[in-house]
Amino acid sequence: QINLMESTGGSVQPGGSLRLSCLFSGVTDDDNTMGWYRQTPGTEREFVAGIYTGSGYDYYADSVKGRFTISLDMNKRTVYLQMNSLTPSDTAMYFCANGAWGRFTVWGRGTQVTVSP
Repeated sequence: QINLMESTGGSVQPGGSLRLSCLFSGVTDDDNTMGWYRQTPGTEREFVAGIYTGSGYDYYADSVKGRFTISLDMNKRTVYLQMNSLTPSDTAMYFCANGAWGRFTVWGRGTQVTVSP
């Protein structure tokens, strides 16, 4: 059974930075993609970033490219999302995700990120 546990999010001012982490367990070599999604009330969950556990290849939504960085520490069984130059539009519930070849099927419980003056 795969378990994903996000760190506590937080509140930051516009232009600030925040790093999320997600501790995972039960992930096998077949479950080779870790990622982050986000969601605001009344909207569908939106892909943010993904990373392949074997190669470390990472990819991003256009809305966060150049500002967010996903990284992976397999020794610590942790995936990170470094978020820089945050804007109020980044305010959302952020979810850690796992899947195979970019198809995410397992989700964490989510952590709130709020960007406001």
